[in-house]
Amino acid sequence: MAPVAVSLITRAELAVRGVRMDAPVRRRGGAGPSDDGHVLLGGRGAAVPLDPASPYSVEAGRLLFEGMDAGVEVDLVARPTFYDLETADGVPYHRLARLHGADVLATTVIQTCIRYAEATRCRFCAIEDSLASGSTTRVKSPEQLAEVAEAAVRLDGVRSMVMTTGTTATPDRGARHLARCVRAVLRAVPGLPIQVQCEPPDDPEALAALKAAGATSIGIHVESLDDAVRARWMPGKATVSLARYEAAWDEAVQLFGRNRVSTYLLVGLGEDPDELVAGAARLIERGVYPFVVPVRALHGTLAEADGLVSPPVELVADVTGRVAALLREASMVGAEQVAGCAACGACSALAAAGG
Repeated sequence: MAPVAVSLITRAELAVRGVRMDAPVRRRGGAGPSDDGHVLLGGRGAAVPLDPASPYSVEAGRLLFEGMDAGVEVDLVARPTFYDLETADGVPYHRLARLHGADVLATTVIQTCIRYAEATRCRFCAIEDSLASGSTTRVKSPEQLAEVAEAAVRLDGVRSMVMTTGTTATPDRGARHLARCVRAVLRAVPGLPIQVQCEPPDDPEALAALKAAGATSIGIHVESLDDAVRARWMPGKATVSLARYEAAWDEAVQLFGRNRVSTYLLVGLGEDPDELVAGAARLIERGVYPFVVPVRALHGTLAEADGLVSPPVELVADVTGRVAALLREASMVGAEQVAGCAACGACSALAAAGG
């Protein structure tokens, strides 16, 4: 089905208020700020929080609001065939990589983080909670990921891949293992677009190694450009200065190209919305795509323990709409990144606003 327009306010409502449905493909907890059920919303991939209290529901392939048809077709993403397979040494493929949206394969290659102690942990992240639950493995080997990627492409039509990593104590911050994994996957599936994601490395050659391995794009995620917000929400990452992030973004743009570098900006952390949009504008000027997403209290996070309340729908729609307008003016479209969060777009309302 060709994508049809879904209004920004509807997409923002779903991103914040979620939906009542039984999604065969879902992600709970884990690295990063999103956990959701995966659907095609008006033909476009969307990751929507599953909330039994939401006024939205899905019935007979239609989105309903309080029981009334909202005018949007919804297709549930089917459970992929590769989930039923396992490696020769008995590791289920779904513990090594997961389907995101309809056609994106995603994995966290190292499922531990040096910042996961409570005093330094990002309050929206549950990277080690999913490891403790047994839903994933601590370290994915390049050979394992190559095997899973080949099967996912062959059996389920996967078109791109995202590889992220917990931050390591080594100067490369996990980038070197990412590079090994990229090379192995591309040997098994030549030409598969791959986005890699890591903190700014201290190793001066690490970003170049990722590009040389064959990565298509890169995410270097800061989540907020406000130092006070960073200190509260991600005290460990906040020890990496914004100047260091800026240097890493600039180097990455030189290596990967304009609009092949992205960063998350989270709405709802307390940052002034006008300053958030102004920061997004500065990122766009650098050639970096600001992937705007509402913060959520994922299962297993400190934010969940805090009782985090989702940001107002109006705030999410306002910030998203303004950032999307800046992206359009700069001719930066997320889909042009080919691989990664901005290319997929499922966790954000930016695509609904033309970003």
